[in-house]
Amino acid sequence: MTLLLLALAPIFIIIIYIYSKDKYEREPKWLLLISFLLGAIVSIFITTILYSVFKIALPVTDNLNVVQQCIQAFVVVGFSEEFSKYLIVLFFAQRRKEFNERFDGIVYAVMVSMGFAATENVLYVLEGGASTALLRAFTAVPAHATFGILMGYFMGKAKFSKNKIVLNLTGLLLAVLFHGAYDFFLFIDFIPGIWVGAFVSLIIGVLLSRKAIKRHQSISIFKNTK
Repeated sequence: MTLLLLALAPIFIIIIYIYSKDKYEREPKWLLLISFLLGAIVSIFITTILYSVFKIALPVTDNLNVVQQCIQAFVVVGFSEEFSKYLIVLFFAQRRKEFNERFDGIVYAVMVSMGFAATENVLYVLEGGASTALLRAFTAVPAHATFGILMGYFMGKAKFSKNKIVLNLTGLLLAVLFHGAYDFFLFIDFIPGIWVGAFVSLIIGVLLSRKAIKRHQSISIFKNTK
């Protein structure tokens, strides 16, 4: 039970933080819960299928070179995980009438991402223990949140634009790029110190996420109704 709480605590801290930032017209809690559960179950399922497809198409050997690690990080992991989240935001959240301002893209994308991160984190923490929980609370979990914010920023714009396809795909591409970069620097463990790049990409992602949140807040159509 303790490990489970440690695994889920950072997830819910981020959820509360994002919910508090949606201060002008908050989304229904039941809809956020469904988005979270879809991320925790359906997104994981889709990712598992994509992993299996890539495993067949791109056989993994014990000693991957830099190019193979790059493909593993950006395509196998980054694309598979972010695409699975993207599909849920695109076909479930973005089409709902409750999705009625740009900031909602961030909210729903983060909820789906945190659902995915919750399942992933529980599995890792139950296997690795409290130390793994502590490490991931400051790395992988906030990383998933930043990927969600960056994706949601553009998907929020897409909902109210004529360039829906371009903006939606821009959000997906940005999430994949940051996810892939984060994992790539961690995968190249045979180059001493290169893991620092993962934290640099995470910090950049956090800074961009803060700007994305503030920008959508500043243009909320509900801002002057409160």
